[in-house]
Amino acid sequence: MTRGRSVNGLGPASRPRSGPAGARSRVYVMVGSPGAGKGTQAQLLSSALGLPHIASGDLFRAALADGSPLGDEARSFMDSGSLVPDELTVRMIADRLDQPDATAGAILDGFPRTLPQARALDQLLAQRGSQVCGALYIDVSQEELVRRLSGRWICHGPKQHVYHETLRPPARPGVCDVDGTQLQQRPDDRPDTIRTRLELQLPPMYEVVDHYSESGVLVAVPGEQPVERVTQGLLHAIARAAAAQPAR
Repeated sequence: MTRGRSVNGLGPASRPRSGPAGARSRVYVMVGSPGAGKGTQAQLLSSALGLPHIASGDLFRAALADGSPLGDEARSFMDSGSLVPDELTVRMIADRLDQPDATAGAILDGFPRTLPQARALDQLLAQRGSQVCGALYIDVSQEELVRRLSGRWICHGPKQHVYHETLRPPARPGVCDVDGTQLQQRPDDRPDTIRTRLELQLPPMYEVVDHYSESGVLVAVPGEQPVERVTQGLLHAIARAAAAQPAR
């Protein structure tokens, strides 16, 4: 549930943003469950498309570190243990989209996570004469998500080096390659805990998927294949969608 102010109060409408030759900015959103590989694909697509990768978590950390007014406002909620209101997150994204490197568009990662957030983003972009031009959905089964998320092990050493049973295994099972300490699994990374988390996280994500499907901008790619094939699938789908759009 969203806490704080309504996401409808986004402030004065911003002027429409456009890229080169008057083209609308291309805003893509990454959609998928934790463990689906959204962050990895967002970085690869950022390089391929020449658009900045904007991760909502990075925005909050940067705002807190810089001591900006938005960061101070977010800190007031975080220090009290409250959820940061969607309206504040949207203002952070709006501020980031105003930066010169985002003139042609951006790839959003970590937002929207819920239907109200997706609607708030739609409103922000509509105020700028734009819209989400592609919701990039990496579709991964729940059992595969559990396998990926539960495979993480961390060493006992001071730097807590991270390994994965299949994606980044240690040279010797159960032992850190760097400092020789035993590996341990955090309670949050155990399969039963992950299944419980996914039961809470998946339904809101599916609502976002339905929202963008109804909007006609959803691009779905199977995520249980090599990373490079997922990237190729997303790029091909983006190219097809761009070719099908009427010329402005």
